[in-house]
Amino acid sequence: MTGTMKLVVPVLSEAWSGQLLAAGLPFYELSRWGVPFLEILIGVVLGVGFFVRPAAVVVIGIMVVAVYVHVVVDDPSLFPLQPSEPIIPLAVIATCIYLLWRGGGSWSKDLNATRVASR
Repeated sequence: MTGTMKLVVPVLSEAWSGQLLAAGLPFYELSRWGVPFLEILIGVVLGVGFFVRPAAVVVIGIMVVAVYVHVVVDDPSLFPLQPSEPIIPLAVIATCIYLLWRGGGSWSKDLNATRVASR
């Protein structure tokens, strides 16, 4: 959902751009447009339950950078919908660690594909 918001909502798109510039992250243009699309794709993949563990690894990488941005950037106007502490990225990291450990669950496409292949 945040990927869509970064692309569609002008205020959030400007805040996202400002966060990247203020943090001094490399590959600004690639990050500005690529990360929101990656977030959308990974959200769909996790929602369907396909390649859950690899998707969780990607999300952890994105969230580690998000924690870095929260810590480095000291401008509350660049975080219009978020608390000043990196609570949301840390919660997402914890959730993804759980997904790495337990997998996608009984409804995941990964598990269903494994069951069909073993028959």
